[in-house]
Amino acid sequence: MNASADQLTQLGKIAVLYGGSSAEREISLLTGNAVADAIERQGLPCVRIDTAQGLVDALQLEKPGAAFIALHGPGGEDGSVQGLLQYMGIGYTGSGVLGSALALNKQVSKQVWRGCDIATADWSQLNSDTDFNAAISALGGSAMVKPVNEGSSIGMARADSGDALRQAWQDALQYDQEVIAEAWIDGPEFTVPLLAGKALPVVQMVSSDTFYTYEAKYHSDETRYLCPAPIEADLAEQMQVLALQAFQSLHCSGWGRVDLMLHPTNGPLVLEANTVPGMTSHSLVPMSAAQAGLDFDQLVLRILQTIEVDR
Repeated sequence: MNASADQLTQLGKIAVLYGGSSAEREISLLTGNAVADAIERQGLPCVRIDTAQGLVDALQLEKPGAAFIALHGPGGEDGSVQGLLQYMGIGYTGSGVLGSALALNKQVSKQVWRGCDIATADWSQLNSDTDFNAAISALGGSAMVKPVNEGSSIGMARADSGDALRQAWQDALQYDQEVIAEAWIDGPEFTVPLLAGKALPVVQMVSSDTFYTYEAKYHSDETRYLCPAPIEADLAEQMQVLALQAFQSLHCSGWGRVDLMLHPTNGPLVLEANTVPGMTSHSLVPMSAAQAGLDFDQLVLRILQTIEVDR
């Protein structure tokens, strides 16, 4: 059962959990402060809790009725905070333990999608036993190297040779011990925000970088966002259906975002699912929600209304 508008006032204090200690801490702080400001503008009681230290003590002290999870990456999107809140009987935004854990792990996500016949790019797991020349060849000669459990394009790099693949793998190891290489897709990138079981308008990202990097996402003023994406209505609908299928196949719920790329011959391919997308000035979910008629404050309240109070 989801929380209604009346129930939001009955929840009592809302804890915004943000910060943390992942590599995405900087973005989480921005997201958390923006969300907390919106909650306070609506006259709802709110407390900001940086989860980097003493989360359990803070929750026991503040006794919130619900939590808005604004944490990105490991420790916030992997199911651990979700499990703690569930154990403590505190309702929270976003996906549950299983959905959070599955979605953060890029390799497991892709294995689920492949098993469900959901289109995703080919990939290979990288480790010390990998034949890097054979791996890059099997992926078509170019690949995107990704730490399995990180977001915001952290640790990602393109590789166009076996030597470059090995170096990119070694660089990615500083962020995660699990690393994959995904076949390079030479096409435009899109995202589909999801809210309460429905897809919002598709957004296209156009970056001047080689790919949609951390810098392009959060700091560059040259990155362009096209919303609604300038594509045919049938293609947009296809992406929305695909994104919703990908999200739900991972047991994700509440709100989130699914990133895709348009392959020149194979059509839309799912890249990854995000269970706690950014909510900053450069973020894509608020941009898409605005096209659907929801301003930032309304979006935050709508996300709160998706809390499964009897999870």
